[in-house]
Amino acid sequence: MRALILSWEYPPLIEGGLARHVRKLAENLADHGVAVHVLARGLEESPAEEEVLPGLVVHRVREPRRPRDLAEFIAWVEHMNADMLAAGVELGDRFRFDIVHGHDWLVAVACDHLARRFRAPFVVTIHATEYGRHQGHVDRHPQSYIHGVERWMANRADRVITCSSYMREHVADIFGLDERRVTVLPNGIDPSELVPVADLETLRGQFARPDEKLVLLVGRLVYEKGFQIALEAMPRVIERVGGVRFVIAGSGTAEDDLRRQARELGLDRHGTFLGWIGDDLLHSLYRIADLCVVPSIYEPFGLVALEAMASGCPCLVADTGGLREVVPSEQVGLRFRSRDPNSLAEMAERLLTDAELRERLVAEASEHVLTFDWADVARQVAAVYRELAVGEAVPVEP
Repeated sequence: MRALILSWEYPPLIEGGLARHVRKLAENLADHGVAVHVLARGLEESPAEEEVLPGLVVHRVREPRRPRDLAEFIAWVEHMNADMLAAGVELGDRFRFDIVHGHDWLVAVACDHLARRFRAPFVVTIHATEYGRHQGHVDRHPQSYIHGVERWMANRADRVITCSSYMREHVADIFGLDERRVTVLPNGIDPSELVPVADLETLRGQFARPDEKLVLLVGRLVYEKGFQIALEAMPRVIERVGGVRFVIAGSGTAEDDLRRQARELGLDRHGTFLGWIGDDLLHSLYRIADLCVVPSIYEPFGLVALEAMASGCPCLVADTGGLREVVPSEQVGLRFRSRDPNSLAEMAERLLTDAELRERLVAEASEHVLTFDWADVARQVAAVYRELAVGEAVPVEP
């Protein structure tokens, strides 16, 4: 079986977690009898040659760097899809593809055309929705445009994959899908890749004294990630616990507002905004923090929580979305009431002052993360491919 996977990002070009997801999936599918070709974006200055790797081949379409203005971004995406379609047609002249698999709306148009041209089933993984990111406010352009593409894509696809049961219900509801057409396959994690820098003691000394507690927040600095809720809770945590410092790692459209909020709350002396950071520093921060907080308002899955737990960092997450499935009980982490800074502060105080609780959570979480195995995810994706390729009926769930 041969699959063509389309993604707007693929390492070393990384915009977010999607690139890593597609890479790990593509690498592991080869072990389950799937020959994978990845069609992804490259930069204009990057070489356009095919990259042949064990079990897969990566093809690039060279594009200019993405514009920051969202209105311009829509036109840029349309141009990228036209280029991907042309490149995909050429690949179809060389190879017979049994499946076309797209990731999110950014490659939807090219995927649909190629699937029809190849007479192959179209699978789409929906990692997040515009409706969810904007709390249902998608009546204005360009949000309305993106929402429309997502609805069209979900209804055109022969199968939709989501990363959590929460997301299955979400996309079935907002796009009017029969849930039997939606398969839940969680993201995987490879703990061996969470490699920190060598000198963790020196690194921690840059952010906190030995007698202080260090709270870590990681992710895109956008409204739906809820960092504003964590900042609102921080003065109470500092007052109740004592020596507490925080680090915020990431960048995004809300960064200026969050920095302003921190100043107004008098938090300048208690924390650091690092901006965008590379993986080596991120993996190191997990190792030196006393607590990782994931305060999302909208969260399809919760990879940050999974990475923190795999790195031995206790986790406190919002009781919402896919985070309920990543942190399913108080055995592996704690949850606070979503959007409630007082609840966040209360649970953070509990974790930061109870060393025995932190140790227990870390021990249990180290076993829990092993259930999110990329080899198992790839096995299940390969099973979806085969089910569609041979035309079997979608099983009806009770």
